[in-house]
Amino acid sequence: MNTATRLPRTAATTGRASAADRHSRVGTRELLACVAVAGPLWVGVSIAQVLTREGFEPTRHPLSQLATGSLGWLQITNFVIAGILATAGAAGLRRVMQGTAGGVAVPRLVRVIGIGMVAAGLLTMDPADGFPVGTPEGIPETMSWHAYGHMLAGSVTFISMIAAGYLLGRHFSRLGNRKLAIASRVAATVKLAGDAWAMSGGQAGPVTIATGTTVMFALLAYVALHYRRTV
Repeated sequence: MNTATRLPRTAATTGRASAADRHSRVGTRELLACVAVAGPLWVGVSIAQVLTREGFEPTRHPLSQLATGSLGWLQITNFVIAGILATAGAAGLRRVMQGTAGGVAVPRLVRVIGIGMVAAGLLTMDPADGFPVGTPEGIPETMSWHAYGHMLAGSVTFISMIAAGYLLGRHFSRLGNRKLAIASRVAATVKLAGDAWAMSGGQAGPVTIATGTTVMFALLAYVALHYRRTV
């Protein structure tokens, strides 16, 4: 009698557990898709504006400068949406990387990247160096509070990208995935070198910053898709 009553309960419990597992897998795949989309979305929308915004010169103006002027809302929205996607997607990375080298730090860094992008979008740069059209040439003598906030948010985001890249290199090295380990370290180094070049006053600094950022976003998107296939 006792055995007969226990069997249905066990089956029901197993059924609930299986349903929960399926729900968790679906949620994880969706979260990882957020990470995969965030970077390419931001890069794609930025490039579209570079090609169409009058007066914008990528060798002189950083992509963040697109958030100024009458059409600046496009880049602000781009920053915010991509940042929200990255922030949400960090939870998916935490699930699939749990218990591995970098399994705690990398998702946290991706979350910081997302939050930093939202902040960088809302805290815009000042018009400068001829953009938007009609702005005097050169850098303004004084900066607004939100321009300083943008610089801080950008710095935190870029440092987090570099750290995430090197930690992903360690992560995949421990897992025996040599190709992804190398790719992760190369991406982080490209970002580090590009930012260092720009900060040192190197020619076409905005291009090297944008290149490093694009490479790191590509890496994070690939890692998210890599793990999405295993869920």
